[in-house]
Amino acid sequence: MTRKISDKLFEEAKQYFPGGVNSPVRAFKSVHGSPLFIKEARGPYMTDEDNNTYIDFCGSWGPMILGHNNAKIRKAVNKAISKGTSFGTPTKQGNLLGKTIVENHRYIDKIRFVSSGTEAVMSAIRLARGFTGRDKIIKFEGCYHGHVDSLLVKAGSGLATLGVSTSAGIPESFVQDTIVLDLNDLEGLEETLKSSAKDIACIILEPIPANNGLLLQDTSYLVWLRKLCDDYDIILIFDEVISGFRVGFEGAAGMYSVEPDLITFGKIIGGGFPVGAFGGKSYIMSSIAPEGPVYQAGTLSANPIAMTAGYTALNILMEEGFYENLEKKTANFLKIIQKHIDRQGHNMSIVQMGSIFWFSFSKKRMISASDINSKGMLHFKSLHKYLLDHQVYLGPSGYEVGFVSAAHSPSLLRKAAKTICEGLDHVFSEK
Repeated sequence: MTRKISDKLFEEAKQYFPGGVNSPVRAFKSVHGSPLFIKEARGPYMTDEDNNTYIDFCGSWGPMILGHNNAKIRKAVNKAISKGTSFGTPTKQGNLLGKTIVENHRYIDKIRFVSSGTEAVMSAIRLARGFTGRDKIIKFEGCYHGHVDSLLVKAGSGLATLGVSTSAGIPESFVQDTIVLDLNDLEGLEETLKSSAKDIACIILEPIPANNGLLLQDTSYLVWLRKLCDDYDIILIFDEVISGFRVGFEGAAGMYSVEPDLITFGKIIGGGFPVGAFGGKSYIMSSIAPEGPVYQAGTLSANPIAMTAGYTALNILMEEGFYENLEKKTANFLKIIQKHIDRQGHNMSIVQMGSIFWFSFSKKRMISASDINSKGMLHFKSLHKYLLDHQVYLGPSGYEVGFVSAAHSPSLLRKAAKTICEGLDHVFSEK
């Protein structure tokens, strides 16, 4: 399979962009070859500039829960574009999407749209600080919350892939206000709160950590976090940029029945367009300008095209049985692979949550970032190359998760599972 055009475009891109890319994990630094340049995508497939077509399990890193280029979204967007692309004013489309979320998510009283998940997290952190009058925040090692200065301390997959534990350009004062703990370290968190609670504005985590492996937490841990935040009067923020509207319409918060004070969203709510949002309890959200003193603004926030795409997508997700069918389809797909793994005795396992999955090159349950053995990434590197050569696309990092969409048919998933099983046999046969 030739990828000469993609290779040529990548060499050209290096003249214009740092590393030839506009987001670092795209650079294929931890896998073989050059990044693919995709020219079109439809349903479960992507086609590169060399006309190679791949079964896609990256889904634009999560947003494409309905598959690429969904016909209903495309039709709605085309109609909206005919009326203009940006007004810098309130629009009916924004009302429709906001109403859809608020009326169908028990933990969202008010919401504000922004343009990315990173912006949503940045704004939620500022809101928590402004509301509480405190400066410090607690995050957990391996959880990724976008490239926000105070949160790029022991973050997720991009930094792990590049072998960087934090980022240059972040003032020491920012780092000093960020307390980083291990996931599931109950004792460490309690000790921190006993000594510093009066200075801590919020605790933020991915309730389903999915940016540095898929590190599934126990429900009891999240319940316990909620209780601690109540006891110490601290804001609890769930970063659901990945899990929001992916594992259910109410995301992880609804699935675990644990109520955070604020939730951040992105990816799926844009229906394929750049969107983020943060929302939560009314008495906290009322601190955002123009109602309150915490300033946040954005020229393209609630862009009418993105609002139209998101509204159309979310209405499809609310159809009866959507999430149940997608989870079952994903489970059947992964069961084929896991049975093969067990039969062959490969030292690995598959972690699943809804339509999210992760290849863990260990039999051990991974619950924190420190559990992940970086040697497993060498296996992933080999697997990624084999699958690309056989027209199956995974995100180019072993720390990243994969996604199944509604557009993946059972027969296509069986075909992909066969290829993945063959790829794993190839990986584990290598000396």
